[in-house]
This record gives sequence, structure tokens and C-alpha cells, in this order.
Amino acid sequence: MATKRDYYEVLGVERTATVEVIEKSYRKLARQYHPDRNIGDPEAEVKFKEATEAHDILTDEQKRAAYDRYGHAGLEGGGGSGFPGGMGDLFGDIINNFFGGGGGSRGRQRGPRAGADIQGILDISLEEAAQGIKKSVTLQRREQCGDCTGKGSKTGKREKCKRCDGRGVTSSSAGFFSVQRECGACHGEGSVMTDPCPTCRGSGKVHVSRTIEVNVPAGVDTGLRLQLRGEGEAGDPGAPRGDLELVIRVADHPDFKRDRDNLICAVPVTFSQAALGGKIDIPTLLNKTSLTIPRGTQTHTEIRIPGEGMPNVRTGRKGDLRVMVVVETPEKLTKRQEELLRELA
Repeated sequence: MATKRDYYEVLGVERTATVEVIEKSYRKLARQYHPDRNIGDPEAEVKFKEATEAHDILTDEQKRAAYDRYGHAGLEGGGGSGFPGGMGDLFGDIINNFFGGGGGSRGRQRGPRAGADIQGILDISLEEAAQGIKKSVTLQRREQCGDCTGKGSKTGKREKCKRCDGRGVTSSSAGFFSVQRECGACHGEGSVMTDPCPTCRGSGKVHVSRTIEVNVPAGVDTGLRLQLRGEGEAGDPGAPRGDLELVIRVADHPDFKRDRDNLICAVPVTFSQAALGGKIDIPTLLNKTSLTIPRGTQTHTEIRIPGEGMPNVRTGRKGDLRVMVVVETPEKLTKRQEELLRELA
């Protein structure tokens, strides 16, 4: 099992660091390892989560005090109760038993649980990103079982749970105390189904493949996240569905590079075109346009064409096309061309 790194080491701060210093260090690491900037990099994702966890502990006065005194053991089981080795969870159960809060979840009304969120990656081309597009996305998700309408049983009949004897909790000894926990067999209900649905095996949900249409706005870039409400997994009967989050990934283009809302491309011209100037036709991402080459243009000169870049995803305003002029030197010359060049020289 992997050993957790020291939180102060993760954030690169001293143990005496103030909250302001911790916040500053965390913001720097969050910008560096944020998933939006490191699509497909699992190591960066781990470091981002590690830094976030360290920040959450060290900026909370009580959790930091528990961590400083007991280390990671002081946070187990209850997230910083101040008792080492998960004792906070144990004492929480004991206190609940004394004051009636944990005397079995049989008396606790469970509301229907909302469906889980799901995530995915949506790959598009640079041309699709420039225009906006409607894409079909096929995904796997859990839907309510049609045979039992999500109830897990066709009849709904239930019997007393044998493990907890219908109490919804099980007891275990911890020294002088008897600690009660939610029953794992009936999940605190106190009863189990007598005839679980054979299709979903009593879970109320089945895995299905679904194809949905996604409207991708013009101007999106790699890392942008599209949130589709209600397209996640099904919840319990009467509860809302989860959401679907799609991370955009724009493919590289062989001729154009993107710089935010601008596009960059290289256009080759002959020595005579660069020397004499004139108009040439060049391709844009979606069409073509004419470009005026000034007389005496040097190689690697940049010429901007306004409005031929990418649209801004928020404002719709288009960036520029930045054309890099590259003067080509001919590798082979006719006899006449060589005579003219020697004459020019």
C-alpha cells in the first residue's frame, strides 16, 4: 500500500507556514497540475488531487492540529477528529448511541438517491471546433431496469434481514463499549427483498448503451468541459438522473497551429514573389483568401489577416490568421534562369 506524503512536503511549505503562504503555494500547484491543462496525464491528476487534499487539511484549524499531533493517522475514519487511528469515527458512533442518533437506521427515512455523474472525452477536428457541430456520442450508463421499473423486485415483498434481525444495524465491541454500525446486508433498511429481479439482480438498474446528440459550440478548445444535465446515470425511482461531463479534445491540424483565438500557418513564396511583391491565393482553415505580399518581403515575415482565425467561444468574435512567409530557394534552375540570376548578381 502506498505511503502518503507529508502534506507540508506536498505543498512545499514549512510546518510553521501561515494560511496565506499555504494558499499561495496551493494556487501555484493547482495551476500547474490542473486536469484542464493536463488532459490525459494521470500523474498530473494525482498531483493535483494530492495538493488539494493537503490544502484542505492544512487550511482547516482543527484538522491541521490533529495532523500536526498524530500525522495521517489522526485524520483516518473521520477526516480530522483529533483521535489517532480512526478513533474519531469510533467515538462518533459511541456518542450517537448515547444520545439516540445511532440507535439503528431503521427509524431513519432514506430519500431516493440521485443518479451518478459520468465523464467522457469528446474528440473533434479543428474544423469542427471552428464551426461548431452536433456530434453523436455513444456511452455506457446505468438505466432503470424495465422489468422491475427500478425497484429491484417485481412484487416489492420484503422480509426481515437475518444478519441484523431487522434492526438495520450490527453491534461490535470496542473495549468497554458496544458500537453499532449500519448493517451491510440490508444497508440499514432492516429488511431485504424476497424475490430480487433476475434482470438487474435486485439493483434496480442495468447497463445499457445510449447514443445522444451533443451540440458543440464554435470556438471550443482542448480542455473545455461541456456539462449535459440529466444525461448521467439513472437515480432511484423518483430521483433525478446524474449529469454527463464531456472534456473536449481538439485534434492537431497538419497545416494550422492554434494560439488561443488565432491561427498560424506557413506559406511558401518564390524569390521573385518576395522581391517584386503581389497577390497570392492562400488556403484558410475553412476556405481560401488572397494575401498581398509587399515588395522586398523577407523570409519568416509575419502577415496578419484579421477575422480568419478561430471564433471566441464566449463572444463569437474571430481572431486573426497569422501567415508566416517562407521564401523558397529553388533547388534546380533552367539555363535561362541561371543566366538571369548571374546577371542579377
